[in-house]
Amino acid sequence: MVDLGPYADFHFLRPLWLLILVPVFLLWIMIRFGSSPERRWRRIIAPHLLTHLKVGGEQRWRFRPLHLILLLMIFGAAGAAGPAWQREASPFAEDTAPLVIALDLSISMNAIDIQPTRLERAKQKIRDLVSLRTGARTALITYAGSAHTVLPLSNDPALFETFLSALSTSVMPVTGKDPSKALDLAEEILSSDPVPGSILFLTDGIAKPHIPAFVAQGERTHNNVLVLAVGTKQGGPIRIDEQTFHADAKGRRVVAKLDVDGLDLLESRTGAFVASVTIDDADVDRIQRQIQSHLQKVRQEDETARWQDQGYWLVFPVALLGLLWFRKGWTVKWQLAMAVFTLGACSPSGFDDGHFVDLWLTANQQGRWQLEQGNYSAAAERFQDPRWKGVSHYRDGNFEEAVNWLVQIDTPEAAYNLGNAYAKLGNYSEAVASYKVALEKRPDWIEAAENLTLVEQLLASCRGRPA
Repeated sequence: MVDLGPYADFHFLRPLWLLILVPVFLLWIMIRFGSSPERRWRRIIAPHLLTHLKVGGEQRWRFRPLHLILLLMIFGAAGAAGPAWQREASPFAEDTAPLVIALDLSISMNAIDIQPTRLERAKQKIRDLVSLRTGARTALITYAGSAHTVLPLSNDPALFETFLSALSTSVMPVTGKDPSKALDLAEEILSSDPVPGSILFLTDGIAKPHIPAFVAQGERTHNNVLVLAVGTKQGGPIRIDEQTFHADAKGRRVVAKLDVDGLDLLESRTGAFVASVTIDDADVDRIQRQIQSHLQKVRQEDETARWQDQGYWLVFPVALLGLLWFRKGWTVKWQLAMAVFTLGACSPSGFDDGHFVDLWLTANQQGRWQLEQGNYSAAAERFQDPRWKGVSHYRDGNFEEAVNWLVQIDTPEAAYNLGNAYAKLGNYSEAVASYKVALEKRPDWIEAAENLTLVEQLLASCRGRPA
């Protein structure tokens, strides 16, 4: 089966516009078989004589105005039909995915096959990754025989430096290596976030008995699991302090090796991304790309998100074909009407401000163009639709105006967005009321329920704060 990649979901939003291709095909038949001079003479001259009366051989094919009209109609129909293959992200969604880092603090992380130790190298990779995720929310947990939250979701890199320097294998209350407990704790942290996230394990191995827990996690959530393997196949002795190494009952040094078999099994059974630690930043860059690509993949699978209309791209071939009308002798009288129809159907988005753009785009289409370009203030001025006007003001940071427009709409989406705007303004009581309205209209809306819980907690904390 052919893998179409990002175009696997290609379809038309308004397929009835493709019916225009029926008269296009009929017109092509008429041009192809009805305009031949030889066909007209066959009605007067016998075919066996006509062959000997022809001069100049076969007539060369010429590109004529009617052919141009056919191409314009084809591109216009395709543009009006609304080709789409990817979904639009919610205007209120975060652009960066949350991440929970699970750091292995079992005793094997003190092995020195990676200098200075596996644990110190893992800490450095965490610092590099957090600095790369500017403004993104990241949490840190540690685990050995038990799992514990060190830092909840935060976008402050300075906090990580404070906590990382104090972490060692000796701080864990229970010895061992149980990644399934860290997985459950990470899922609990991400459950309160409406954006799908990722869980990154920095460890030297995940034993086979724990693989079923990861398989079950992949079946019940959209959160992604990644592993940055810290260690080598050859392994190394486990350092206790500068002079002492971990030894067995016979006094021999214990060599801890990277659990390659367990990591390979995890990757094959769950599809988890597994990478090995490198001396440069290549491993961290790969991890960050995986986190963001997972977020985009989950968004594309969200059936509640709108499809992105790509029909406006067809305005470019239409414009190029339209230049051919300046050729001398091309005198089809209705070419201007065809050009207007085609440009209007394709909904171009590349015009400057001014009265001319009003000939081709509605106010809402102009607003949509400005919104996609990041010109939120200009988009708010052009939109006439209250919902998108409110979205533009929200994106522009003008939450008061966003409230004024969103409050006019009686839909669950508007109530949800209104709750977000109230929350940004710190009006938690109004936000709670708006989220409840959204849930009344759509009871199974998980994001609205999660936001409601979060805002209720904030409201409770504010009420309990001393004046």
